Amino acid sequence: MKGPLFYSKILLFGEYGIIKDSKGLSIPYSFYNGALKKDDNPSEHAITSNKNLKSFVNYLETLDVDLVSFDFETLKADVNSGMYFDSSIPQGYGVGSSGALVAAIYDKYAHDKITVLENLTREKLLKLKTIFSEMESFFHGKSSGLDPLNSYLSIPILINSKDNIEATGIPSQQNNGKGAVFLLDSGIIGETAPMVGIFMENMKQEGFRKMLKDQFIKHTDACVEDFLKGDIKSLFKNTKQLSKVVLNHFKPMIPKQFHELWKKGIETNDYYLKLCGSGGGGYILGFTEDFDKAQKSLSDYKLEVVYNF
Repeated sequence: MKGPLFYSKILLFGEYGIIKDSKGLSIPYSFYNGALKKDDNPSEHAITSNKNLKSFVNYLETLDVDLVSFDFETLKADVNSGMYFDSSIPQGYGVGSSGALVAAIYDKYAHDKITVLENLTREKLLKLKTIFSEMESFFHGKSSGLDPLNSYLSIPILINSKDNIEATGIPSQQNNGKGAVFLLDSGIIGETAPMVGIFMENMKQEGFRKMLKDQFIKHTDACVEDFLKGDIKSLFKNTKQLSKVVLNHFKPMIPKQFHELWKKGIETNDYYLKLCGSGGGGYILGFTEDFDKAQKSLSDYKLEVVYNF
C-alpha cells in the first residue's frame, strides 16, 4: 500500500503576522513530501510513526463530528496493521511535516471531504482550514490549519486575513534568473510551541503590538503584494526592511549564531534573511537578487533554491 504524495510547504511571508491578521503567502514545496504506507518489514522509523498515528487517531475521535467525521473502522484497521507516514519532510524545520500527515489522513479517511477538483469557494477553503486547524492542534497546541491546507491542495494560498483566504497564482519562475528565494539550513531543530509562547508573551506589551502593526505587518503585506505583482525592486526593498524588523524585535526566534550573519546580509545587500515558520532553528528563508553572490557570502552553509526570479 502506498497513498498519494503530500508536499511540504513554505510560508514565504506572514509568519507570526498572520496570527494578528497580516497578509500571508504560502506555497507548496515538492522537494519534500510524505505518504501513508504499509511495509512487511517496518523500519524503526515506521514503528515510531505508527505508534504516533495510534495516538493521533484517539485524538481525532474527540473532534466535533459536525465539523468532520472519519471512517474510523478502516482507519483503525489500517493503523493496527502497521500503517505509518513515510516522509522526507524534516521535522521542526518550518516546512510543514505535520501538515502533510494531516492532509493525507483527511484525504483518505474523511467522510464528505471537500476535494481539490470542486469549485473552491472561500467558504469551502475556510471550512477546510478550520478542519485542518482542529486536526493539527494535536501536534502544535494551536494551529492555523494553513500547512495542511497547502499540502492538501498543492496550490499557493494567499492569506488576506484570518477569515479571508484564497487560492492564488504566483508569477512563473525565471529559470535563468539571477535572483532567488532560498532555504538556509540552520542545523538546529526548532520547536514551534515555545517560540509561539515567546511571541504571545511579547504581545502583552503595547510597544511590541505597535511595532507589529506599524512595521512588521506593514512590510509583510507590502512583500506579499510585491511578490504577487512581480515587482522585484519593491519586493527587495520591503524584504530588507522586514529582515531588519525581525532582527531587532524577534531575536529569540533567531538562533544566536545567526545574528551576525543576518546583520551582514542587511549591511552588504548580498541577501536578506527572514524566519521560515516559527524560527528557533530549522530553516531560515533567504532572498537575494544575485544567488551567486549570496552563495559566496554564505559559503559555510547549505542553501536550497525554492524559487527563481
